[in-house]
Amino acid sequence: MRTTFPVLSEPRWMPVLRGALIALALLGLGGCLSHPEPPASSPQNLTVGKVQGEIKVGMPASDVAMILGSPNIVTTDEKRREVWIYDKVSSESVSTSNSAYGTLLIVGAQTRQSQNSQTQRTLTVVIKYDEDKLVRDFSYNYSQF
Repeated sequence: MRTTFPVLSEPRWMPVLRGALIALALLGLGGCLSHPEPPASSPQNLTVGKVQGEIKVGMPASDVAMILGSPNIVTTDEKRREVWIYDKVSSESVSTSNSAYGTLLIVGAQTRQSQNSQTQRTLTVVIKYDEDKLVRDFSYNYSQF
């Protein structure tokens, strides 16, 4: 006499449960792999190097405006000659954060670290023109704190 055994098949919901558990495990591991991108630096129109390298005594005001852009302040000196003042302030804030998370079904553990730093820069450029609107003198002051 031959004995037959019934074929056991897994319930329909079992593949769904298996897929959900795999997805949760991958999501848990994904938190360990994240690294924040550093902030992209934005291009500066007015820099000490640009003033030092491109502004020259005898240069017309139109060339200065093309190189440095519009000044923040336009005033005159005691002889009614134009003086252009560029005053730029920039702040840079960097915040980094690292976190890790591990889980085993319901029991979990989490660690987190964060760090902040802020830098502020100022650049003041004073350009003095003669009666013909040519640069007769210029100066600049740069600070960082």
